[in-house]
Amino acid sequence: MTNKKFEELGEDEFKNLKIEFAPGCFDNFEGTQEELDELVNSIKDMFASGEAQKKARPIDFDDINDEDLELLEKFIQMDDDSDKRNLQ
Repeated sequence: MTNKKFEELGEDEFKNLKIEFAPGCFDNFEGTQEELDELVNSIKDMFASGEAQKKARPIDFDDINDEDLELLEKFIQMDDDSDKRNLQ
């Protein structure tokens, strides 16, 4: 475990991050189980290859642009929808 900020992680540290998905984070996913498995593997591969670190960028909350604001609104909507999950 490290107390480093995301952008301070070295390449090896970044590639060895443990990727965990919160329960219910894919509740709104519309697709087959095979498609979901492919998406999860793709996300894990992006971290293992270092691609995620290269594409990552910080969000400046003091000067947020429209694209970042739209993305944050989607995250908020996803969080609000998590209360409405139907667990079986």
